[in-house]
Amino acid sequence: MRIVVLVKQVPNVIDIGSVGGDRAVQRAGRRAGINDVDACAVGLALRLAPWRRDVRVTALTMGPAGAVESLRAALALGAGDGVHVLDGRLPGGDALATSRALAAALARIGFDLVVCGSAAAGSGMSAVPPMIAERLGVAGLCGADAVRVRVDRVETRRLDGAGVETFVADLPAVVSVTTRCGRPWYPRFTAIAAARHKPIRTWSLDDLGIDRGDDTSGAPAPGVDAGPSTPATAARVVCRQRGERSPAVVTEDPCTVAVRVADFLTERRFL
Repeated sequence: MRIVVLVKQVPNVIDIGSVGGDRAVQRAGRRAGINDVDACAVGLALRLAPWRRDVRVTALTMGPAGAVESLRAALALGAGDGVHVLDGRLPGGDALATSRALAAALARIGFDLVVCGSAAAGSGMSAVPPMIAERLGVAGLCGADAVRVRVDRVETRRLDGAGVETFVADLPAVVSVTTRCGRPWYPRFTAIAAARHKPIRTWSLDDLGIDRGDDTSGAPAPGVDAGPSTPATAARVVCRQRGERSPAVVTEDPCTVAVRVADFLTERRFL
């Protein structure tokens, strides 16, 4: 059985960088690491492995040269080998481009189960996992809080406001998970050192049979202008005292309005 875990390198939320003229985040020289929920996905894959014979866990990532460090992190957690999709045409690609490249890589690797995080810290769209499942023509189970693999099926559970939802699909399948599936462990130094010697294959778009005219390259989603927000100079509060027919409208600076609203709610024991 082959389990492939998708991992992504994301910028540090404290040191995310600036926005350049192309409206993309400038990540050069900034701290980055493996997406937290992807690390949870790696841990889940390794917990599922003992339940089947001859299970091989492969980590797959797509990104610039520095993304190999996220692969190393997955290998240190216990994945057996890694695949890095690296191509100069990929930067700036949108979810459509990302899903096409990853789906092509998965088809070349071969898989019984794909496990990935439900969302990336850099975007939070949760769009790529179902897109990959659609491109591969397999079931996509999204937002799983718990996963169980049977002989030829996968079963997931997730919590919602009304209770627990259970989904069952035949293998092969794509499953995206949340942090509720289990926090990853911190690897020992020996595991980190051993990860440096585990095999990592690097594939380009040409290796995956993707032409330059496909929507993988040169088709990023259109961006919008980005810049510092303009601070508010005035705010309006509308209040009506008991017994008054029409409300009073007061326009003052935002700090004063905030204090008035807080006082209003406190006096009436809402706070």
